[in-house]
Amino acid sequence: MCAALLVASAIGPAWAAELLYVRDAGCPYCRAFEAQVRPAYDKTPEGRRAPLRQVEFRGRDLEAFTLTRPVRYTPTFVLVEGGVEIGRIEGYPGDEFFWSRLGQLLESVP
Repeated sequence: MCAALLVASAIGPAWAAELLYVRDAGCPYCRAFEAQVRPAYDKTPEGRRAPLRQVEFRGRDLEAFTLTRPVRYTPTFVLVEGGVEIGRIEGYPGDEFFWSRLGQLLESVP
């Protein structure tokens, strides 16, 4: 198998949706999300539909994605499909808000 196919199979289909979780180590809201939502996220229908990818706020990983605007706050959750932003959730006021807003975002993914 060629190297390009190996890379593509490792990251999934190019059209796959992902939820970028932009975090910062010193962010108390990030820690709350990590305690309240993250342990169960991968086991939910939402998590299977848009797997979570952790991205450090001060890192360069966001440069690989086409965003509508810069990320300025943590946590920020950016729903991308094929590397292009579909929508985002800025902040984390609690798990009910997160799940509700994520459900709304996922409605825009075919």
